[in-house]
Amino acid sequence: MTQIDRRAMIAATGAALLLPASLRAQTRPDPFSWERLVAQAQKLARSPYKETPAYPGAAKVDYDALHAARFRDDRTLWGDLPGDTGIRFFPLSNTAPQPVQIAIVEKGQTTPLRYDPTMFDAPAGNPVAALGPDAGFAGFRIMNAKRDGDWLSFLGASYFRAPSPQKQFGLSARAIAINTSLGKEEFPRFTHFWLERTGNSSVTIYALLDGISIAGAYRFVSRLGADGVQQDVTAALFPRKPIEELGLMPMTSMFWYDQANRTQGTDWRPEIHDSDLLSIASADGTAHARPLVNPSAPLVSAFAERDPRGFGLLQRDRDFDHYQDDGVYYDRRPSLWATSTKALGQGEVRLYAFPTDSEYTDNVAAYWTPAARVTPGKRIDASYRLDWSAAKAPASRGLAIVENVWRGRGGEEGSDRLVVDFSGVADGSKPDIWTDIKGGTMLKTAGYPVLGKSGLYRTVLDLRRNGAGSADIRLQLRTGNRAFSEYVHYPIGA
Repeated sequence: MTQIDRRAMIAATGAALLLPASLRAQTRPDPFSWERLVAQAQKLARSPYKETPAYPGAAKVDYDALHAARFRDDRTLWGDLPGDTGIRFFPLSNTAPQPVQIAIVEKGQTTPLRYDPTMFDAPAGNPVAALGPDAGFAGFRIMNAKRDGDWLSFLGASYFRAPSPQKQFGLSARAIAINTSLGKEEFPRFTHFWLERTGNSSVTIYALLDGISIAGAYRFVSRLGADGVQQDVTAALFPRKPIEELGLMPMTSMFWYDQANRTQGTDWRPEIHDSDLLSIASADGTAHARPLVNPSAPLVSAFAERDPRGFGLLQRDRDFDHYQDDGVYYDRRPSLWATSTKALGQGEVRLYAFPTDSEYTDNVAAYWTPAARVTPGKRIDASYRLDWSAAKAPASRGLAIVENVWRGRGGEEGSDRLVVDFSGVADGSKPDIWTDIKGGTMLKTAGYPVLGKSGLYRTVLDLRRNGAGSADIRLQLRTGNRAFSEYVHYPIGA
């Protein structure tokens, strides 16, 4: 997975374009429908891929220029009704230099919008002000009714993101992932957007995807609610070429270090990560929990599934004291859960991570990879829901969940210790501790309730790895043959 500059992404959400109604392109409205968009994507896939060139002046727009250029609030698109949402737009920059076309959909008719260089209040000499009227847009953001924050943004390739209910951004989603873990990743991009206002806090976004190996049509029915943002996503995909690894419902995040990986952190803050756990809800009711790690080399973890109920990257630790960050508030970052609304069949939930020593690099990706081969000319349909929330355990269904993970030296020389705390264990319970290990030997297991912490149960595992390699540990609390907790997967020494 190619690195993503966190600083540039954060800056972009604070610098946007304005768009008065008078800036609609001087063309007649055209008919628009989902079926027309799907047909357009299918036709596009039958022709050779043509990359959109970068706008020449975009390379000069860096982080500082984006931050200094201010959007004129009175020029927000829509927002003309009390309590209404509004749209603002992103300028081109050195991290998003390829323009996208944006249009408005009203009553089945689409009207293109055109960029206006006067959309910003920018200091003299700021390269944003020098972008010409032919520059085009980089993306857009959807504002809340109070105009004190945005609740959804699309910017760069096929990336988009929404904040937590506490209005804090974190991880991102994207339309598709191609060959992410194979060292030859492709980044198809949205080239066209159509925006349709469907309510005070509801917008339907249509998008045309184009890339070297695939083209597609997307529809995002997006809503802002009290518990966060929900999106119902429909996609029709048309491969141009065979694809070795297709990633559906992909999400991208950052994990630098936590309390189990303290030696990897050079910052003063105790933990830095946007997400700390991959969660998977299997069709048979099993809830898998894979705490994230910052590996020493690129690492792929694959979980074979048939028709899983969902998966997601969670920010489970929401204790401010564990982060001590009073600037970007990692304790408020959203969790993202994907639920397919059609049977997925056989495939894998894959987790890919590569090393990082910075909070500005997204180094973690999770996605669904179908077992069926992806061949040109064979349409792929996807339908799923994305929930951006603060939920800690959407997969658990009453099971005890992983609350904390620590690592250290074991009791014997050369051994490792893994400590996992489970919350939601009824006081007085005495669950069995089931473990398995690959690449090592389990030396000792113990479990007990944490004194003074109601519902918290601690497991302590001592193990010895085979040589200098890594070991994969599986852990679960059980009562007889019945699952009592999440099914935990953890790599030691990765």
